[in-house]
Amino acid sequence: HIMANHELQALEVMAMILLAFPEAPAEFRSGMVPIMFDEQRHTKMHAHRAADLGVPFGELPVNCYIWNKAQDYDSVLAYVAGLPMVFEGANLDHSLEFEQHFLAAGDPRSAAIMQAIHNDEIEHVEFGVRWLKQLKDPQLTDFEAFEQALKWPIRPSMARGGVFQAEARIAAGLSPEFVETLRSWQDPHETGRNHD
Repeated sequence: HIMANHELQALEVMAMILLAFPEAPAEFRSGMVPIMFDEQRHTKMHAHRAADLGVPFGELPVNCYIWNKAQDYDSVLAYVAGLPMVFEGANLDHSLEFEQHFLAAGDPRSAAIMQAIHNDEIEHVEFGVRWLKQLKDPQLTDFEAFEQALKWPIRPSMARGGVFQAEARIAAGLSPEFVETLRSWQDPHETGRNHD
């Protein structure tokens, strides 16, 4: 149920970005369309599976977390750093973690949904990576541009899950240097506790 909510919010935020930035490059705007279809499909898959398990979409409270963070997308660069590279980037890890949880619980149908979404997320992150490279200050490294485009409390550590999927990130077009920096990044303001 919560996964359907998150996928729906991602779809809505993507539509908002198209409206908020009509001056965005035509290639960026057209590239968003297939991703939005994927998000719609993901929402339906999660909602149908939740209903199959006895929890129709809308039966439980939902949050507006992704929408709330979208208030900080004051540029296309801020958007690609935030939604594709942080939220969908983290889902490269979370999707496979949940796949394993569902398999352990004897639910291969839900596990298959998570694997399918993982495969799509690689393409979605790749879209973000490609546009980060095109829109960033050429004086900055990719990671520096990514980090600078994020607005607190969103930070690089939120682009990872519990089990870091380096190969998926390489497949999404991130350099080995970016991947290793992301893997080891620590917020200097944190005191060792996990605030994610």
